[in-house]
Amino acid sequence: MPAPSTPHAVPVGPAPGGRGWRIGGWGLIALLPLFLCAAYLVPFLGVANWSITLPEPGLGQYLRVATDPGVHSVIWRTIRICAIVTALAVMLAYLLTYVWIHGNRTMRIIAEICIIVPFWISVLTRAFGWLVVLYNRGILNTWLQDLGIISQPLTLVRNDVGVVIGMVHFLVPFAVFPIASVMRGLDGRVLMAARGMGASRLRTFWEVFVPMTMPGIFGSAVIVFVFSLGFFVTPALLGGGRAIMIAEYVYVQIFQASNWGLAAALSVTMIVLVSALLLALMRITRVEKLVR
Repeated sequence: MPAPSTPHAVPVGPAPGGRGWRIGGWGLIALLPLFLCAAYLVPFLGVANWSITLPEPGLGQYLRVATDPGVHSVIWRTIRICAIVTALAVMLAYLLTYVWIHGNRTMRIIAEICIIVPFWISVLTRAFGWLVVLYNRGILNTWLQDLGIISQPLTLVRNDVGVVIGMVHFLVPFAVFPIASVMRGLDGRVLMAARGMGASRLRTFWEVFVPMTMPGIFGSAVIVFVFSLGFFVTPALLGGGRAIMIAEYVYVQIFQASNWGLAAALSVTMIVLVSALLLALMRITRVEKLVR
């Protein structure tokens, strides 16, 4: 009895491997480096040129970046806030991702809402929302005072606390996807083998599951840290000028102090730092595994 015939896919476009296919493929690939050069490389070279020519030629602005205590204060505050935000965002994202992957249907739906809905709200709206909640006469302080839990309002804005809360809320969804990619790719037989060898659920989670998801944790941490380095709106609104991070400092140097050379030197320094972090990410883990 002859085997039933299977439907064949209808070929669309040039045949793969043909001359037309190769020309079209290389043409599409060539657009990406041209776009990157026009959008990133050319402006970066201009900024790098400002850093060594304004207000006078030389490396004076880089020397100021290396020796000025005021600049060091801004840099260390930025690194400290970004490190705290990264740790909190990755931890919350890990828990949220675990529920998203391993929870029941209701849990997965709630987790998906918590992950996806924030992408529909702009960073400006979120920052104003947190300002309404955390202000001295905001919703949270009013509620706590009405319940008699506190007598004086808590200072939750115009400092590092407000900035950290706003940034963590924005960055948790970005931290979820690298971790979810790694969790979905885990071999469940390894976990079953650990359980079969007598390991408890907690020990299996801590000594087997967590180490197997370390590439996702590291990739998520690098992505969150790099994103947080460039935050401007959230620190400006929730920090109130008392928790200035490096992006806001660069803005002040350009539009208020008219010190374009120092702003350019700081920008180049941050780009070098971010590039080093991304290179570390590519060496330690496989990027394509994180975005799968």
